[in-house]
Amino acid sequence: MIAAPASGEGKTTVMLGLLRALTGRGMVVQPFKSGPDYIDPAFHRAASGRRSFNLDGWAMDGDMLDAIAGEAEGADIILAEGSMGLFDGVASIGATGNGASADIARRMGWPVVLVLDISGQAQSAAATALGFKLLDSGITLAGVILNRVASPRHERLARAGLDAAGIAVLGALPRRGDLVLPERHLGLVQAVEHPALDAAIADYAALLSEHADLDAICRAAATSGQAPSPDPADLPAPPAQRIAMARDAAFSFVYPHVLEGWRRAGAEILPFSPLADEAPAADADMVWLPGGYPELHAGTIAAAARFLDGLRAHAATRPVHGECGGYMVLGEALIDKAGEAHRMAGLLGLVTSHAQRRMHLGYRRAELLGPIAGMAAGTRLRGHEFHYSTIVQQGDEPLARVTDADGAVVAETGSRRGGVTGSYFHMIARDAAHILLGGAA
Repeated sequence: MIAAPASGEGKTTVMLGLLRALTGRGMVVQPFKSGPDYIDPAFHRAASGRRSFNLDGWAMDGDMLDAIAGEAEGADIILAEGSMGLFDGVASIGATGNGASADIARRMGWPVVLVLDISGQAQSAAATALGFKLLDSGITLAGVILNRVASPRHERLARAGLDAAGIAVLGALPRRGDLVLPERHLGLVQAVEHPALDAAIADYAALLSEHADLDAICRAAATSGQAPSPDPADLPAPPAQRIAMARDAAFSFVYPHVLEGWRRAGAEILPFSPLADEAPAADADMVWLPGGYPELHAGTIAAAARFLDGLRAHAATRPVHGECGGYMVLGEALIDKAGEAHRMAGLLGLVTSHAQRRMHLGYRRAELLGPIAGMAAGTRLRGHEFHYSTIVQQGDEPLARVTDADGAVVAETGSRRGGVTGSYFHMIARDAAHILLGGAA
């Protein structure tokens, strides 16, 4: 588990660099991402050549976690990227934990490599590392990788403190202001949009190869025996047989384990691009609009007549569902950051605005008040919400009763009108004896 005391300490740089460096050695490396992140797995795949999957202790039960971990079958080593700080999660325990990366490391028996940003400190970094080593006896700290090291003297001082604390230093990365991936409001700019992603990852790999002990990192990896084989019954079940799925730069936030579960259950995924003005497949059983960045492409979507007409024609007889960004596109209008309103599909009475930005973030539990295609009313879901848009108008029946991780009522209930449904929450899994799904805006 590649983790850190907090966000912004360099986990992604280390993760991508290690993935490419070890792959370059001829190893088969299986990446995972701890937590409900829609963007990082695509970067992992670009760096390693293998699909990356999310693991989430709050939303996923043990069977699902084991099934997803089974995707590592045939790999030489597993690297999982943590989220936020190693022990950061929510206050309440969910399906198997509180959503912290530590939950996953503990359950899977994966030693932790802690990335420490030591800018502004030296020997004191050992106190941080020692605290992480001692806080939870169920976690094994393999060692640390020092990041943003200012000079050889700075490195010597930090190493002295860590040596005194008995903590292995697995690497020391010099400060490099040029090795920064661009970001936008939901995290990194998507992998498909990065103008020189492969070159950037190659630079990270060179940095790690030169300044980290790759052999020691590989030796530190625990041997946990044969990975469990994925059981299709433990992955998300499809809501329909033939699913037309919007997939392009505006609609890309779909959790990989969701698509894998649908495919393993025999569903067909029929991709189409609204940005290219493509209509959903005429013979699809349902249309699924994932989250993404429609607010960046609102004018293009509003002018995509074939897409919108095809979507409306489908909705006349068969189900349509939108998650977050997809939900916004199903509404009457989307107001962009500049305050300009763009006409959307008009299948729901929803108007959303990015001109009135406010962050909405957190785990969600939802009980459906109406069906989403093959998911019946009463189905309970676990998921996540992360968006900056606000609702200006919402005139339809609520889709679900929604609460946060602590049980507090959430006002964003989603909407339903006939067979058209949408929500801001992104389904990861079904609660208790139910199945789980995924997405974002």
